[in-house]
Parts: sequence; C-alpha cells; structure tokens
Amino acid sequence: MFQINGENVALVTDTSCDLDDALLAKYDIRTICLRLTTSQGEYRDRLEISQDELYKILETEVPKTSLPLPEDVSELYRSLKAEGCDRILHVSISSGLSGTYNMVRMIAEDFAPMPIHVVDSKTLSCGLGLLVLTAAEALQAGATVEEVISLIERTRATQLGTFVIRTLEFLRKGGRIGLVEGVVGSLLQIKPVIFVNDDGVYQTLVKGRGFSKALSAMTEEFFQRYTGKKVRLAIVHGNAYEEALKLRDAFVERLQPISSMVSPVSPCLAIHTGPGLLGAIVQEVL
Repeated sequence: MFQINGENVALVTDTSCDLDDALLAKYDIRTICLRLTTSQGEYRDRLEISQDELYKILETEVPKTSLPLPEDVSELYRSLKAEGCDRILHVSISSGLSGTYNMVRMIAEDFAPMPIHVVDSKTLSCGLGLLVLTAAEALQAGATVEEVISLIERTRATQLGTFVIRTLEFLRKGGRIGLVEGVVGSLLQIKPVIFVNDDGVYQTLVKGRGFSKALSAMTEEFFQRYTGKKVRLAIVHGNAYEEALKLRDAFVERLQPISSMVSPVSPCLAIHTGPGLLGAIVQEVL
C-alpha cells in the first residue's frame, strides 16, 4: 500500500494487465482474476491456469471467458480494509471489452464509507499494465488519488496499443471482433493491424498482405508517431517469445524507450487471439 496524506491507499487491477508477478509484488499491486470455462472446468485466470495450458486446450476447443467472481472482488476489498487500507484505486480492463468495470463499480458502491475509485482504462493487456505502473510510480512519489486518476486519463490519450494475429477466428468466436473490418478474403491473406481505440474497443488501424507485412505496417505506425518522444514500451505475445524479443529490439533501436518489457498475454486474453499474436504498446511519459 501507499501512504498518501496520512491515508493508506491500495492499487488494484485485474489479471488482463499482463504485468509479471515481480512487478506486481514490487509495487504491491493487487489483482482480481478474470475467469475462463472449458469442458474440463472453470479456472481463475493466471492463478489456476497458465498460458501454456490454455494453448493446449485451444487445440480442441475455444473456452468461454467470464467476469471475476463478485465474491473475489468483495473479499479482496475486505482483506485490504482489514490490512488498514483507507482508500482503493482500482484500474480496470476496458468497459468496451469486458463487463468487469461495471461489475466492480457496483460492488465498490457497497463499500461506503471506504472510498473506492474505479477507473475505466479503456484498454487491456500491457496497455492497462503500463497505466497501472504509471499510477504506482505516481502514488509512490506522493501524488493524491485524484491526481493519479487525472494522470491515467492524460497518459491513456498518448497511448497506442496494437496487435497482429494469425487468424480472426478466435476474436469472432469470442464475440470481441468490435470494429475490426472483415478481411478481404483468406486467399489474399490480408491481415488487419488491430488497435484499441479511444472508446476501448478493437478497430483496424492499417492492413498488410500476410502476417510479416502487417507487422511491418504496425511498427512503421509507431515509428512515425513516437520517434523523438520520451516513451515506455511493452511487447506482448501469444506463445511467440523469440519473435517478441526481435520485435522489442527493433522498437528499442528506433524509439529508445526509457523502459521496455516483453510479456505473454494472459490466458483469458489468449482465448480471443489464439497462438502467434505479436503486439506493441507505447505510451508517452508526461
């Protein structure tokens, strides 16, 4: 927890943030688990199922994702209060991609008089993760919760998060296709570069013929927008670690970010994108 003006403030997010356990522990960031359901049972994201286990399941079925259990959220809030927490800042996955934000907001209202500030990040994966890290650093430096919420909103406006996937099949089956245009036929192998727009839903940014050209189009978008600016970088992948490292190196060479990370997407996100995903998130440092 963070001590701000005599109050103990806790920072909470969910498992879609794709921050590794070491970073979560470093800043004492608490998480609630999204859930997924398979023919073999129900699992809490990251806690009860790993990315590798999820990809094995995808070979035979496409699991369903669901919201965190309300009792998990309530229990986390109660445990934080028992630890001496006076105020909670909860930064959530985009309301445009999950019902988690709305559910958490309703639960938070029942915890009066302990203030719980629920923020819609309007993004996910390391887009959410970078915003949460920005919040943690600001809280550590003594910023108030209100100042941090303003910083999150301003920083989100500078952020671009994109990814390229091998097939749209999983997005379609999961109902997360959003504003992504239909591909112009599989014979042409047109691949959309998908980004999370300002409303927090998926949309097509650019296209390329084939995965490699789509990836090149994606990186060029970043280089045009962020060259010469002070930025943070995150590269995400779906069981494609070596390719993700090469992508990270290309970004670091051109953008020279103040920090960079490479992270696998969580099982609940991998359900909607399938294996082979490569993505990048860049945000300015304000």
